[in-house]
Amino acid sequence: MRVTASPGEMTRYSSGALQRGERIGLVPTMGCLHEGHLTLMREGRRRSSVLVASIFVNPTQFGPGEDFARYPRNLERDCAMLQTAAVDVVFAPEPSAMYAPDAQTFVDAGEITSGLCGAHRPGHFRGVTTVVAKLFNIVKPHLAVFGEKDFQQLRAIQRMVRDLNFDLEIIPVPIVREKDGLAMSSRNAYLSSAEREDALALSLALRAAREKHRTGARCVEEIVSAATGVIAGTKGVAIEYVEAVDAETLARHPSLERPILIAIAARVGKTRLIDNVVLQP
Repeated sequence: MRVTASPGEMTRYSSGALQRGERIGLVPTMGCLHEGHLTLMREGRRRSSVLVASIFVNPTQFGPGEDFARYPRNLERDCAMLQTAAVDVVFAPEPSAMYAPDAQTFVDAGEITSGLCGAHRPGHFRGVTTVVAKLFNIVKPHLAVFGEKDFQQLRAIQRMVRDLNFDLEIIPVPIVREKDGLAMSSRNAYLSSAEREDALALSLALRAAREKHRTGARCVEEIVSAATGVIAGTKGVAIEYVEAVDAETLARHPSLERPILIAIAARVGKTRLIDNVVLQP
């Protein structure tokens, strides 16, 4: 497995692979890998002959007071995990290699990033779409794999790829959960044992929403209320939002005749967690 921090070296490697007729897959990450990431790697491995994993804690997607400085970083451990998934190249640049000191060009996916997490983290998705566009230009993949836990991120990237005519396929992968239902996340490492227990309220809330929908709820508000009630009853969890939106456009006021996304963001102690479920009509 090759490890490089150089965008130029990464591009030269990819150019050689393209000349050989290889099919390049990319899995972008911020490191602190877990089984959810490895599931993405295995999907990328299945679909490509050359698999690239990027590890980059992207400063432009963190706002003031967020956890950029303390976000967990352990490249040696991450590389050991990536070897088990048969990754060919790890691209792990420094911020100075990705952003010139006077960089002023950004990618904004527009309205699809305005609600949900976008409403609470100004500038976050502009940072995400910008760095993903840069990774696409550097790695030159035929496909890129993203998890559905970051559902709004997935939709923003799909919209960017469509609108800017990127010649690649975006592969979504369902949420990977712990045995007790907690969605796998690098930020779970911040949780104490008591907070870890409280965090289960998010997946339990989604279960309540799914059950309300299954038993014939006639309006979206009933479904959201069922989810909100579960979290509100957990002392250690502070709701940021519980919302229902159209699963394709992320527009508010969705119809039960179309797939809807129930999305949750909440703080467990000082840790911000997200989770979601898509309910089919």
